[in-house]
Amino acid sequence: MSVTPRADLAAIPDYNTPGQAPGAIVLNSNEVPQPPPPPVVEAMARAAAEGHRYPEWFSDTLVSRLSADLAVPGERMAVGCGSVSLCRDLIQAVCGPGDEVLFAWRSFDAYSVFTRVAEARARTVPLDAEHRHDLTAMLDAVTPATRVVFLCNPNNPTGTALGEPALREFLRRLPDRILVVLDEAYREFVTDPAVPDGVELAREHGNLAVLRTFSKAYGLAGVRVGYCVAPPAVVSALHKVSVPFAVSRLAQAAALAALDHAEDVRERCAAVVRERERLREHLLRDGYPVPPSQANFLWLPLAHRTSGFTDFCARHGILVRAFPDEGVRVTVGLPQENDAFLNAASRFASESRTGPGPDRPLNGHDLRAT
Repeated sequence: MSVTPRADLAAIPDYNTPGQAPGAIVLNSNEVPQPPPPPVVEAMARAAAEGHRYPEWFSDTLVSRLSADLAVPGERMAVGCGSVSLCRDLIQAVCGPGDEVLFAWRSFDAYSVFTRVAEARARTVPLDAEHRHDLTAMLDAVTPATRVVFLCNPNNPTGTALGEPALREFLRRLPDRILVVLDEAYREFVTDPAVPDGVELAREHGNLAVLRTFSKAYGLAGVRVGYCVAPPAVVSALHKVSVPFAVSRLAQAAALAALDHAEDVRERCAAVVRERERLREHLLRDGYPVPPSQANFLWLPLAHRTSGFTDFCARHGILVRAFPDEGVRVTVGLPQENDAFLNAASRFASESRTGPGPDRPLNGHDLRAT
């Protein structure tokens, strides 16, 4: 008789990893387009020379550095193999079978997968008409079984962000027995002063955990390191459920070196933001409905036109992230990559207007309205 995996896993969709293709312009994974600064690469090379030694179990040196930089006690910090692994660990640390995890939809795909793997129940609340978290509806969706609420801010894949007054009111009204996980993977790209700093909020709320990552702004997506600021009891529980030695020597060394080059990170983020705004301006002129973004990507809510747009871009050598019948997420790339995408998007809009048959608007927006 062959080994039989857990029967319930068959109902859990695979985590959707974007495809790649040799020579294509890759705008589907929310990576930054530049490699890490040379000193960061050099730090990883030095760490690789000691690859025969285990890393620090809880990344103590990195925790100490982050603790000093953020003015957060070390007992309130945990480091993981990317913030996504900390998402998983938080659910495992707080939830048991039958407990509920609440989050907006659409939001980060992994929330649903990790919830179901932990044998908890996922409860989702649709985004509002402006592609933002509907905090009132989320409060209404809370039940006695709710144990964790995820707020992705800025939200992936829409790029929209919650302002401080609304978030503070949500935290005030939510029962403090529920852990709120504020996922700030794209925090460094935020330019709107109304968007709060989650670490500052965490100083005031004993049920708030904040996730951040080195994968995006710091250019270390392939290295895998992120961190969590949370109440000490939650951090202690994270340590119990995490994989031993999950954060490699290379990852810890890279993160420490990246923190030494904060100005370089700020300059890179500023360049991404300039390109983000340029992309949105051009797309709006072509008639695409694009909500304001505070991340390193844009959201095109194309509904039934999603697959057609994605396929059109792929035929022109550009890979974007499709969410079938919902929309397309486009990562901000290098200027020349963004130009190629804008050219394809403009051609798609033009062909939609002039092709056979009546004009077909994108998601209710007339592409002739520039």
